[in-house]
Amino acid sequence: MTPLRFRSIWISDVHLGIRACKAEFLLDFLSYTESEYLYLVGDIIDLWNMKKGWHWPRLHNSVIRKILGKAKNGTEVIYIPGNHDELFREYVEHAFGDVAIMAEAIHETADGRRLLVLHGDEFDGVVKYSRWIAVIGSRAYAFLLAMNRWVNFFRRKLGFPYWSLAAYLKNKVKNAVKFISNFEQAVAYEAGRRGVDGLVCGHIHKATMEEINGVLYCNDGDWVESCTALVEHHDGSLAIIRWADESVFLLSENENENCDYNGRVASAT
Repeated sequence: MTPLRFRSIWISDVHLGIRACKAEFLLDFLSYTESEYLYLVGDIIDLWNMKKGWHWPRLHNSVIRKILGKAKNGTEVIYIPGNHDELFREYVEHAFGDVAIMAEAIHETADGRRLLVLHGDEFDGVVKYSRWIAVIGSRAYAFLLAMNRWVNFFRRKLGFPYWSLAAYLKNKVKNAVKFISNFEQAVAYEAGRRGVDGLVCGHIHKATMEEINGVLYCNDGDWVESCTALVEHHDGSLAIIRWADESVFLLSENENENCDYNGRVASAT
């Protein structure tokens, strides 16, 4: 398959190191896309949950090798740590191999727009001021993701495509919807205050692209629920890619997550 070529790609919330990580989808995505810029917008490695138990199958190593390979071969890779991989914030302004580690970045699109790029946890009051609540919430979320694996196991047996239980519940629960809305408003306000045209963030696992109070708000989603990325075309236009779209392909998850990826085609929406 001819690679899909973009000027820029943003991914976040991969959560390597936990069972819920859809590393096979991400490896497939990275294998069939090329870009001048690749932004890793936080929570790439889930150090929080890895403290409870080590889970690192070879697919997770393959994702790291693929990213480092892209950096070595000319892609400018910028890593902006999030709250789950905040340990790497100690190395801001340094480089790991050919990967630059930054607290945040300003990206200029091909059509001249300036986008603030950050993970976004600094605008989450629970994470910032009540870490213990955030940790409990993270464990509850991990339980939901475990349930999601069983739901999709039976969906595959019945011939149905991948579907995210966690994402569905977040969109249905009133408080979750309110939190997401407040988060988006706060991040958009900060971008407007800084005088940029828009921003790209992650953190809340909800891929979207919309205008909020005159600011372009982009969230690149995640790779534990929706398997999404934000991309910039060579004319500067932006789009969300949904790599697990049922009209594209259905990857079968190996029960111990040790198999090689087997995706083949993809589509941008």
